[in-house]
Amino acid sequence: MALRKLVAGNWKMNGDRAALSELDSIDAAAEAHPGVDVAICPPFTLIVPATGRAPGLAIGAQDCHTAISGAHTGCISAEMLRDAGARYVIVGHSERRTDQHESDAEVRAKAEAAIAAGLVAILCVGETEAERDAGRALDVVRGQLQGSIPPAGTGETLVVAYEPVWAIGTGRTPSVADVAEMHAAIRATLGGLLDGEGAAVRILYGGSVKPSNAAELMAVPDVDGALVGGASLKAADFEPIIAAAAA
Repeated sequence: MALRKLVAGNWKMNGDRAALSELDSIDAAAEAHPGVDVAICPPFTLIVPATGRAPGLAIGAQDCHTAISGAHTGCISAEMLRDAGARYVIVGHSERRTDQHESDAEVRAKAEAAIAAGLVAILCVGETEAERDAGRALDVVRGQLQGSIPPAGTGETLVVAYEPVWAIGTGRTPSVADVAEMHAAIRATLGGLLDGEGAAVRILYGGSVKPSNAAELMAVPDVDGALVGGASLKAADFEPIIAAAAA
């Protein structure tokens, strides 16, 4: 079945209050394409001012802790994010899996915490270049899904983002056939893990999405939108991706 597209921008560790001016045009683009859900995940420091500035956008966060509260210096809970106005939170991004050594079990716990707090979890999976070159891409991603997906996830509370790690920020993208194969495998795996809800969970593509390749990627079966990195920092780059999702 055709699912409503979601285009989510991950600003990563970029942006200050001056950068919020980009949200004005992004907000207008979202209003011009009401058939697409649009979200921006800025740094934690910008969540509150972003929600006040762009009421037409869904604002998200880039991570959360597994606990509701406690002695976790420097961390932030899903409840705090919800209180700040966030509606989405990214969990298990490849950069955190690598740099912070997050395991599948920790990613799953974060997704469960997000859902319990009333947020939509954008759960990331993806293989490295070495894993793809070794012919293990499908097995790696299936394993990440099996270890990370919360059993109670639904189409309303969970989004999966496939991010080929070797394509992020490099300008490289898998072939359309590669993307189609991976997204079909993810859909089938979700069906086994979530029963009837597997067909309702949106699967985003998240590897160097830009205006020049967005339309081609959005046309691939089971690509239900995009998780966009660098191209989401500038409205001029992000707006054509929203338009491609609406086409």
